[in-house]
Amino acid sequence: MELYKALKNQTESFEKPFKHWEVNKPLTTEAIKEICKADIPDPRKENLNYDGTRALDGGDGVFRKGIKDGGKAKNLRCYITRENSHKFPHLVKLINELRSKEVHKLLSEKIEKDLSNSYVRLEVISDREGFWLKPHCDIKEKLISSIIFVNPFNESENLGTDFYDEKLNKIKTVPYKENYGYFFTSGPNTWHGMEKKEIKKERRCIQVNYVSFETDWKVNN
Repeated sequence: MELYKALKNQTESFEKPFKHWEVNKPLTTEAIKEICKADIPDPRKENLNYDGTRALDGGDGVFRKGIKDGGKAKNLRCYITRENSHKFPHLVKLINELRSKEVHKLLSEKIEKDLSNSYVRLEVISDREGFWLKPHCDIKEKLISSIIFVNPFNESENLGTDFYDEKLNKIKTVPYKENYGYFFTSGPNTWHGMEKKEIKKERRCIQVNYVSFETDWKVNN
């Protein structure tokens, strides 16, 4: 259980600008390959201009109620579902590890929220040239928000997620490193985003959430 091992032994907690954890090497080599090979639509070919709202899942950036299906963003991401799971056997293994009692209990203890009735949602994301993301707080339904980066094109570590304080001053950037990521529980002061930065080819990652609404992947108890 690569993820469980990383959460137990390769995770560091931080208090500023809000409580969060960074985790090193949570993914298997096989899972990374599937993330890199996933077919993600290129918004530039859809004549879409980035407006800083990749999520498109609830409007304003404040802590808010979201749209269950991800809104327009679903057309720019690859959600792992029962329907397409045969294409991603190693990401399904990761999902099943996230669903396991050992993992969700460990995470529940860290974030001090009960995940025993939650669902897992995992999506593969590919951000291209021109992408940026306004400071925002995630929707209330996201009990855990997590991004895990893969960096197949040796992009700058500066392409990681920016974290802000309540006055929207940037406090830190989680580095965009291969097989490295972070997680936190959503709340009214968990402002994060990404300033406009140079993406030479592609910023690829997965977003992992434990959510309160139904997905194909309910946690095990």
